[in-house]
Amino acid sequence: MKERFLRSIRLLAECYHAFEHISSMHVRSLNLTPAQFDIIATLGNTSGMSFKELGERTLITKGTLTGVVARLEGKGLVERSTKPEDRRSMIVRLTAKGQHEFECAFAEHMQYCRQLFVQYSDEEFSALERELATLKQRLAAGNPTSQ
Repeated sequence: MKERFLRSIRLLAECYHAFEHISSMHVRSLNLTPAQFDIIATLGNTSGMSFKELGERTLITKGTLTGVVARLEGKGLVERSTKPEDRRSMIVRLTAKGQHEFECAFAEHMQYCRQLFVQYSDEEFSALERELATLKQRLAAGNPTSQ
């Protein structure tokens, strides 16, 4: 069991790292950092969201998020505004230029990443999704030593 567990976890990590490396290289070819792309992709087709919500959806830490948003703002891709009902809370939204960047970059990147999976059949995708959903559910259940 121990050896099997380590093999499986290592394989999962290797797949994640390989995909992340390939994805990041392509995102950089679009003149964006992975964090910038993540924010643009998250804000795309929305009316904007608070820093808190953006951080939760992207999993980018608050300190990093502020700097990335500032750089995107400098490129004219996002804008910040205060919420009318709570002047202390900021909303981040794509500008028209940012929405255009989203429409172009997101579609291109999804097409690029999709090519990595062209050999997968519907059955293989279904099996992969079942296994990943099971793993996610078990991980979400929490710490096994506390049960």
